[in-house]
Amino acid sequence: MDHRFFNPALLPDRRHTNSVKWDTLGGKYGREDLLPLWVADMDFPSPPCISEALRRAVDHGIFGYYAPPDSYYDAFIAWEKQRHSTEVRREWLRFTPGVVAGLAWVLSSLTSPGDAVAILTPCYYPFMEVIQNTGRRLVCSELAAAPDGGYTVDLEDLEEQVRSQQVQALILCSPHNPVAHVWREAELLGILDLCKRHGVLLISDEIHQDLVYQGYTHLSSLRFQEYLDRMVMLTAASKTFNIAGLQNSFAVIPNKALRGAFDAYVKTLRVSGGSSLGYVAAEAGYAQGGPWLDELLVYLQGNYACFRDALLRALPELRVAPLESTYLAWVDLSAYLTAEQLIPVVRDQARLAVDYGFWFWPEGETARRDVHIRVNLAASREMFPLAAERLAAAIQALPRN
Repeated sequence: MDHRFFNPALLPDRRHTNSVKWDTLGGKYGREDLLPLWVADMDFPSPPCISEALRRAVDHGIFGYYAPPDSYYDAFIAWEKQRHSTEVRREWLRFTPGVVAGLAWVLSSLTSPGDAVAILTPCYYPFMEVIQNTGRRLVCSELAAAPDGGYTVDLEDLEEQVRSQQVQALILCSPHNPVAHVWREAELLGILDLCKRHGVLLISDEIHQDLVYQGYTHLSSLRFQEYLDRMVMLTAASKTFNIAGLQNSFAVIPNKALRGAFDAYVKTLRVSGGSSLGYVAAEAGYAQGGPWLDELLVYLQGNYACFRDALLRALPELRVAPLESTYLAWVDLSAYLTAEQLIPVVRDQARLAVDYGFWFWPEGETARRDVHIRVNLAASREMFPLAAERLAAAIQALPRN
C-alpha cells in the first residue's frame, strides 16, 4: 500500500514520555517488562494536518481565552454528513472534556440519583464507574452470541431488565467496546424502539464511529429522526486521530428541553469550554484528516489479521471475535485457560499487558469466570507475531491433564 498520509514506519519511542500505555506498567500490572497492548490509544503520530495546525498555534505564542470559531463546528458537521450520512445541527452541539466526562454530565443533568441506568455487557468499564459514581443504579443486559462468532443484543432480556428494573436511561456503546461489534440496522432499531416504548433516555457513545472496517457501516443513532427527542449522542476526534490527551469531545443533544437541562447543570460546574489546542486539533482532523484515516484503517485491519492468524496457527481452539470496528481485538482463551490461570499466564509468563475480560463486567460470578483479553492493535505490526508467540508459548508450557 502507498502510504501517502499515514506512515506506519514513523513510530516515535513512547517510553519516558509520560505515556499511560508505556510508562505506568509497574503501577498497573506490577512489573515493567511487559509488551504494552492495553489502554486504547495509538502508537502512531496523529495526522500531519493536526501537527501542522498545532504548530501554527504554538508558534503564535499566546494561549489566552479561546472562542472556537464557526469553522470548528462546520468541520464536525461536514464530517458527520460526509462520513456517516448524518445531519447534525449547530444548535445541538455542546462541549465536553471527554466522552466519559460527558456521560457523567448527561447522567447528572438528565437523570436523578437512584435512577436505574442500563448497559450491555461486557462493556467499557468506565461506564459502570460513572453510573455508580453519580449515584445511579447499574443494570446489565448481557450480549448474546452471534452465529459468526461475534455478538448481538438480546432484546428480550434487555426489555425484561428495562421493565423489571424501571430503567430510565440506556448507555449504548456504538460501535461496541470491547467486542468490536457494529450494530446492524435491525439491532439498532430494536433498541431504539424499545427505548421509545418505555420512555428510556438513549445515550449513544459513538467515539469509535470512524474506526469501522470494510464490509461494515456505522449507523449513527442520530439518523433515525423519530427517536431524537429522547437521545444524546457523544463522540470525539480522540480515538479517530489519536488526540485523547487534548480532551475535546461533543455532546449532540437534538431535544431543546434536554439541552436546557444539560446547560443548566454545566453552568453550575463553571466549565465554559476546553483547551484552545484541543479545538484546533479536532478541527484540523475533521477538516483534513480523512485520507490519513483511510490508510490507517487498512493498516489496522492488517494488524488484526496478522495477530489472529498467528494465534490460531498455534492455538486453533481460540476464539477471536470478528473485528468490525475499533482497534481492539477480543480474544476468548477459555479453551486453554481457566480464570485462575489468566493473569499468571498472560502477564507473568507471556509478559503481555492487556485488558482482562473481567474488567468489562460488574463484580460477580460472570466476571470471576471470564477468560477473555482485549488487545490494542494500534501499534507496530512487528509487535503482533511477537505477542502471539509469547502467548502461545506460555499456554503450551502449561502442564497437561
